[in-house]
Amino acid sequence: METLKIQCIPDAKGRLAPLPAYQTPGSAALDLRAFLPEPIVLQPMERRAIPTGIAIELPQGHCAMILARSGLATKQGLTMANGVGLIDSDYRGELLCSVVNLSQQPFTIRDGDRIAQLLILPIARVELLPCEALTPTDRGAGGFGSTGRQ
Repeated sequence: METLKIQCIPDAKGRLAPLPAYQTPGSAALDLRAFLPEPIVLQPMERRAIPTGIAIELPQGHCAMILARSGLATKQGLTMANGVGLIDSDYRGELLCSVVNLSQQPFTIRDGDRIAQLLILPIARVELLPCEALTPTDRGAGGFGSTGRQ
């Protein structure tokens, strides 16, 4: 098992953010919580960067992704404004969750609310090899929908 160093960043009152946590033994990602001095009301289609109060030091050869929580996205319309947030291994700043309210109703985010997920992944850095042609496959250049619906 890898180790993830986490720094809790105190707010103006000296409070520390709660650590992210796996919610079940089978969870792939850690839940991130909002770290707010007061609630934030997101209007429909409004975007905000929500602080988490933590910074991380990823193990070498890893990245992190900030993902939407499926229940919030499906039931409340709260998702990531950038689709997926990518955290590089050399970033040391506070993790911010770029959220958007896609619903028709205002959505209130309160201090401590679980607002996103943090997924840690190994990465492969590749050497680029320019070439004249690529190895052929049955699919070839068939793009969106090329394999049919069923």
